[in-house]
Amino acid sequence: MSIRIKLLLSFTGMLVISLLVFVFTACLFTIATTGDIHGVRDFYKVHYQINPLTEQEESIFLELKYLAKNEPDELQDKELLTEYDFKLRTVRAGLYVRRENDQVFESNTMNQPELEANLPPYDLNNNQIRNTLNIGERFYAYAKYDFRYTDGARGSVYVIRERSPFGEVTRRLLPVLVLSLVGIAIVGNVLLYRWITRSVVKPLNTLRNSAEHIKEGNLQFSLDLHSRDEIGQLNEAFEDMRKRLYESIQLRLRDEENRKELISNISHDLRTPITNIKGYIEGIRDGVADTPEKMNKYVNIIYTKTMDLDKLVDELFLYSKLDLKQVPFLFEHVDIIDFINDCIDEQRYVLEEKGIRLEWEARTGQSVQVVADLEKLKRVLLNIIGNAQNFMDKQHKIIHVSAVLSPEWVTVEIRDNGMGIDPEAIPNIFERFYRAEASRNSTMGGSGLGLAIASQIIEGHGGQIWAESELGVGTSLYFTLKRATRKEAR
Repeated sequence: MSIRIKLLLSFTGMLVISLLVFVFTACLFTIATTGDIHGVRDFYKVHYQINPLTEQEESIFLELKYLAKNEPDELQDKELLTEYDFKLRTVRAGLYVRRENDQVFESNTMNQPELEANLPPYDLNNNQIRNTLNIGERFYAYAKYDFRYTDGARGSVYVIRERSPFGEVTRRLLPVLVLSLVGIAIVGNVLLYRWITRSVVKPLNTLRNSAEHIKEGNLQFSLDLHSRDEIGQLNEAFEDMRKRLYESIQLRLRDEENRKELISNISHDLRTPITNIKGYIEGIRDGVADTPEKMNKYVNIIYTKTMDLDKLVDELFLYSKLDLKQVPFLFEHVDIIDFINDCIDEQRYVLEEKGIRLEWEARTGQSVQVVADLEKLKRVLLNIIGNAQNFMDKQHKIIHVSAVLSPEWVTVEIRDNGMGIDPEAIPNIFERFYRAEASRNSTMGGSGLGLAIASQIIEGHGGQIWAESELGVGTSLYFTLKRATRKEAR
């Protein structure tokens, strides 16, 4: 059974129960008012046929009416009228009799001096023998009969009962009130059902349609999050799930593209040295190296290519372990200034042989402690410097190293005056196997893993690495290391 049907049945049940409770309460109220269970049956007669008298009062009134028709002069007998008035007083009513403009008898029950002045005029046709009248703030219901005495004088006999004004207003308005209450109950339940349906069923239908979209593989949609109730929270959680699912699929697609590109790059970078080695070995086998000098040259080239291949495999293995977080970091407190001095001294002479001047702004006499893995941090410096020397195109080749200190960080800059990097390529240079030179010529760069490994190592240290470059001017690579606090340095 759908939620809509369940809501419809529940609200219909609530409406029926409300009406039954209302009718039951009205019955109990009537019984409590009349004091008789048969009063429920008489309630309609008493209050809706404008019959102001109870059964006992009505019986006495009919006797008086009979006398007025057949023996009208008896209604001037004070003893007889007193006897009838006594019967009426036992049921909280009173008797009033008049002759022309004179009062014949008035019950002490009424105790109303203005009663005579407010009585209706004679109506010998007796078109309306039951009615009500107001005297000041007091309210009366009566039954009367107009007649003629034997001498022709007009007379009237009244059986009068004082009632509550509120009760009379209720009596007159009771049908309207009942219909209004029933109408309000029905309209209220319909509006409540519509509101609940719109606030529950409609969002659930939207959620179901969204689930259908996801099942069909369509994640490029969004849910309208307007509600702040439980349904709105459910929609918000579903929308977050959709976004994360979409992001995970996009990430998977990117990883798949990267995997394909990685396989292609690895294949290319491995095939090149293997092809060269194969070619030189075939040359030796075919007797092309027919002199000791050629043989020595071929062997040296094969050895060099083999070392390049071994280096590529080592870098690929290291990057894979770094990417999988399988390489442990052996952190220790290091004076970064002394560390860079040592690295520069090791590389200066090697670079000078290649015509590259290595500059370092040494800060003598100043100790700057950082927490780092010496071996891996040295690899970062060598990879960045090695990457810089591969793209030198100026006559005077310079690599400049400097360090900028802040209270929490040390920022190391390695700047070269090479050919620079295209601005569109800068965001990709730290990706594995990426080369700005699309042909992947090994003479214009290394394996494409150097900067990717440097990025992984710096991130493992909790720092950041980035690049700034201008075509034709040069490139600056920066990385940050967190300084050791005085307490840690001790």
